[in-house]
Amino acid sequence: MTLKEMREKLKQIIMEKSYEEREVILASGRKSNFYFDSKHTTLHPEGSYLVGKLFFEEIKKFNQEVKGVGGLTLGADPIATAVSLISYLEGQPIPAFIVRKEPKTHGISQWIEGWKNLETGVPVIIVEDVVTTGGSSLKAAKRVKEAGYSIVGIVALVDREEGGREKIEAEGYTLRSIFTKSELLNK
Repeated sequence: MTLKEMREKLKQIIMEKSYEEREVILASGRKSNFYFDSKHTTLHPEGSYLVGKLFFEEIKKFNQEVKGVGGLTLGADPIATAVSLISYLEGQPIPAFIVRKEPKTHGISQWIEGWKNLETGVPVIIVEDVVTTGGSSLKAAKRVKEAGYSIVGIVALVDREEGGREKIEAEGYTLRSIFTKSELLNK
């Protein structure tokens, strides 16, 4: 299957499994009349494979060796895992990590899970399921930067095109997305 065919198949899975038209409150607090619940796609067997493959290909476009991939739990978890698995299968292993929403309350109180697989200061990619305002991506980036890693960029499955890209780029990060809302809804 070509990358173009993979992209089309992933689009189909997203629209079948993850897209809903109904009133919802987004993580940003905004109201919306549509919703992308990406976990139904990223936890689907074929969806997971396609997400891992397409994210891995997108990460390579940064033209910098990436040593870690992860983001804010829960949306980023299956994406980071899929990318890590695909990277291993492609002979270019990239460890995954998870950024907690709150620090662990016992043990060493860490924000980052999987940190033992990453050397301090290594370049990493933040992954995100859906970007609306960019808040979750920037929260993850803040914690990752505080932990001593270098952020190469941010890759999202869906950019809702509601100001998140501009906010992320204003903070000095590059955002790439597999799809935009316009591409998925053909608008």
